[in-house]
Amino acid sequence: MNSIPQDSGSIMSSRGDQSNEKIILSVRDLSLAFGGVNVLNHVYMNIFEGELLALIGPNGAGKTSFINCISGFYHPQSGEILFYGQNITIQRPVKRFKLGISRTFQNTELYNGLSVLDNLMSARHSMMSYGVIAAGFYFGGARQEEIKHRYVIEDIINLLEIESIRKRMVGTLPAGLRKRVDLGRALGCKPKLLLLDEPTAGMNTEEKEDMARFILDIKELWDITIIIIEHDMELVMDISDRVIVFDFGQKIAEGKPEEVKNDPKVIRAYLGVEE
Repeated sequence: MNSIPQDSGSIMSSRGDQSNEKIILSVRDLSLAFGGVNVLNHVYMNIFEGELLALIGPNGAGKTSFINCISGFYHPQSGEILFYGQNITIQRPVKRFKLGISRTFQNTELYNGLSVLDNLMSARHSMMSYGVIAAGFYFGGARQEEIKHRYVIEDIINLLEIESIRKRMVGTLPAGLRKRVDLGRALGCKPKLLLLDEPTAGMNTEEKEDMARFILDIKELWDITIIIIEHDMELVMDISDRVIVFDFGQKIAEGKPEEVKNDPKVIRAYLGVEE
């Protein structure tokens, strides 16, 4: 388990007063349990438009379960999730995807037998309006719509610098590149809110630096709000605007990276220091 670093330079300034900023996601009294085990306990949280929010905490703290509730993979026993004021608590994942909530996974969930390009194009499938017959003959409106979707994907390929692997089968790629393709597919719907679940897991230092750069570019150039779960604390402190700490399914700390890093409750949660 990584410890909280005592010194970390920052390549982005943290956000200041958020009282005048727009809330795009509001989580109210969210609770989730599996059998008799409470995974999330009465969690309240607001996500502000344009921010990069990091969720950290020890393994099993409830971080992935939290974003699984946001993306619709889990349905909480109680509480509400509001996205731009709309209650999405019981909506299906595909509906949330169409509203602009997209995600990556700890273990990449890609189509191994398809090319990188085909995997990226799969993110546009739910947005295609032409029918089976038009798709089969590939003419007229179907062809024009396909071209329109390809423009979006080409922008993603350029942004993530994966032109050289666009025709490769995903199953043949190393883990670091698969993570990049997974990120690209999540961008395929041009989301308003992007959920990243351990995007640098298993990467070496150079790959982590590249991923951090891509994440910052996505935030700044595409104007996308991002929630990231990450165990690399140095990376979290470098790129985050705000940090929220989970422990045993509860939010125990919240604030700017420097504030959270020095919070005694956070240090105890990570290091097990006795009071």
